[in-house]
Amino acid sequence: MAKFLRYEDRLEIEGALKEQMSFTEIGKKLGRDRTTIAKEIRNYSGEQYSGYSIYPHNICKYRKECRRKKVCGTKACKHPMVPICKQCEEICSRYCEEFEEEVCMHRYKPPYVCNGCRERKRCTLTKTIYDAMEAQRQATEKIAESRSGILSTEGEIARLNELLVPLVKQGQSIHQIYLNHKDELMCSEKTLYNYIDGCLFDIRNIDLPRKVKYRPRYKKPELKVDKGCRIGRNYHDYEVYMEKNPDTAVVQMDSVIGSKGGKVLLTVYFVNVSLMLGFLRDANTSKSVIDVFEGLYRNLGIMDFRKLFPVILTDNGSEFSNPKSIENGPDGKGIQRTKIYYCNPSAPYQKAEIEVGHEFIRRVLPKGKSFDELTQEDINKMMNHINSYRRNKLNGKSPYEAFCFYYGEDLAQKLGCREVAAKDINLTPRLLKK
Repeated sequence: MAKFLRYEDRLEIEGALKEQMSFTEIGKKLGRDRTTIAKEIRNYSGEQYSGYSIYPHNICKYRKECRRKKVCGTKACKHPMVPICKQCEEICSRYCEEFEEEVCMHRYKPPYVCNGCRERKRCTLTKTIYDAMEAQRQATEKIAESRSGILSTEGEIARLNELLVPLVKQGQSIHQIYLNHKDELMCSEKTLYNYIDGCLFDIRNIDLPRKVKYRPRYKKPELKVDKGCRIGRNYHDYEVYMEKNPDTAVVQMDSVIGSKGGKVLLTVYFVNVSLMLGFLRDANTSKSVIDVFEGLYRNLGIMDFRKLFPVILTDNGSEFSNPKSIENGPDGKGIQRTKIYYCNPSAPYQKAEIEVGHEFIRRVLPKGKSFDELTQEDINKMMNHINSYRRNKLNGKSPYEAFCFYYGEDLAQKLGCREVAAKDINLTPRLLKK
């Protein structure tokens, strides 16, 4: 028997709940234990705020007999044609001094849902509903979440980093360190090697004299952002925040890889003006990303930094595994200066703007080309040419012109942006040839 419930099983559960079947009866029907059914319903049921006919959602204890009018005040009433306040779409309980909340206690007893309740169609209280489609979506997301990410938290990675890096730089092997500090490390030796492969520490495989000689395996495990980082920072949280703050400017962040094991680019894309910045890094590590934002913070100051980077959206790469240090400074304990959110795994379309922006970079630096011989001056030169290229989406303006219009030329210069004359723009590999 399959370990997880299928969508067909959830449809059976939804139908059985409408027929008021018990957990035991549903379990026998599906060949499952009754506790499995109970946990499924408790975990994946959702609240529904609805009424019926002309009566909207209302949780007041006196709603059936209530005939009060103009509870919100005559001048403030938005729906003067409604005869009594309990029929108004506005929640009259916000204004009524006689309001007392009523909670249906049947929701807290088996089967914990209102699917089979006979009064459901005439009820205006908050309901708990088990919906098979929504349950399947939540379960799928939960499984995907559990199979991605590492198990250590940001603090744990920082602790291991402090212990390992000095000893490795003294020439000690991971095996030697593990034997002498097994009780302090509290993880397996293999886990340490995996974390080094994932660039979560300030050391790389090249710092391990013996390991660098080994032939690499055909498929390396890919470490993503620690699951703890994504709590409160996933794409759903991003959508909720943007719905509440629709005028907030969004900045997208990503990495562009050159040759394997070489230098990499950190790209920062201002969505509202299509301007992109590039920062050359020696390695694709979390510390290198933090260092870039520390440099920006020192250069811009807190007010301009907050103005330019209110929200940052990025993917689940291991180099972005320490969001607190970007949000609050290197120690993660300062004042919050930005908010970081993550796209869903394997969903690059959620930050499509920066992915399109990378196409301009690939015109100058084709895939597979090493970045090792490049300098930050070369990257700035390339970005200035890209940002001076006019776009249809900006009504024929260049990203540089749009940025200066929104934020001012002084901020553009602080970021190292310069305008390139239209006749001099070059988006080919010849641009960076020495």
